[in-house]
Amino acid sequence: MSGLKITGLTKRFKDEVVLDDLILEIAEGETLVLFGPSGAGKTVLLRCIAGAVDPEAGRIQIGGADVTDLPPEARGVGMAFQNFALFPHMSAFDNIASPLTAQRFSAEKIKEGVTDIARLLKIEHVLDHAPRALSNGQKQRTALARALVAQPKLLLLDDPLRNVDAKLRFEMRLELPRLLAGQGTTVVYVTQDYKEAMAFADKIAVLVDGRIVQIGKPEDVYLRPADMRIAEQFGDPAINFLDVTPERDAEGVHVRLSGKRVALADGYEAIVGRDCIIGIRPEAIRFADGANAVEVTIEAETPFNEKTVTLVTTMRKREILISRPAGTPAPADGTATIDIDASTAVLFDRATGARIAPDTDRTSKQEEEAA
Repeated sequence: MSGLKITGLTKRFKDEVVLDDLILEIAEGETLVLFGPSGAGKTVLLRCIAGAVDPEAGRIQIGGADVTDLPPEARGVGMAFQNFALFPHMSAFDNIASPLTAQRFSAEKIKEGVTDIARLLKIEHVLDHAPRALSNGQKQRTALARALVAQPKLLLLDDPLRNVDAKLRFEMRLELPRLLAGQGTTVVYVTQDYKEAMAFADKIAVLVDGRIVQIGKPEDVYLRPADMRIAEQFGDPAINFLDVTPERDAEGVHVRLSGKRVALADGYEAIVGRDCIIGIRPEAIRFADGANAVEVTIEAETPFNEKTVTLVTTMRKREILISRPAGTPAPADGTATIDIDASTAVLFDRATGARIAPDTDRTSKQEEEAA
């Protein structure tokens, strides 16, 4: 086994609690993306797992073995950082080879291992270059090769694409998941970029203030965020939040925006009359006419190559962002009407910001457990 299990992990720096009784479990061969804002404790958690930082409490198991008290070199962990951290006096070959050299592999095995991983990452032509002669993309791949070359049981990647250009980030979002899947390594990947999180993860763990506040498949975190903080971090442009109070009529449960009826998905009968906040993704709104179309005023329009984002205000001056594919015809100024598909909307408690789960969620979970 090469999975990871963390129980009760606590880390403090003076009076500041950085990791607070943290619990996390990752299956063998799984890629978990650790997502959260700056200062949430992501890098500190990686360093605790790697053995570079000692926690005040808690246990860390890798492949079923307790490694909490083992030194870094005995844990079977590979790690790549956002700042590359290459040895400046060593060639790319020697940088990649350093884990194998430390384990006293033969020269033949070292050459074979370095050549194989360099070929996979398409950097075999720069193996004799010093780090200063490498582009940022080549440095990033060299650092990743060094982390992978010893075939670690656990691979820790600390935002490794942050310091590379947009083209390489896009390429690596396609290449890296295939490479990691081929290695069969258990991976913890840190990022603040929700697109990277969605692209790389088998599961996403959202870390806020030293605690895991949600863990699940990428589509679960996106469609069913645990609270408003998580909802607004996933999506570009950001999700729209509007105060509402669900009502019921002969046609079912709905909310009203500018006096117009907007139907909700099934399962919200229990919260009729409760003060809520509805979260509506910009892509779930379109310019259209109809009996329940909401009248708005167009304030601004911004093109973003593949999409166009429009800011509108309702009769009550509430702001709404609308996203549509580039080239889709739509009014650019004045007044217009919009249609809202609330079937994918998310409702939150107005007082706490926590997501309100519809009854259909509980029914689906019970059916899964029964199966």
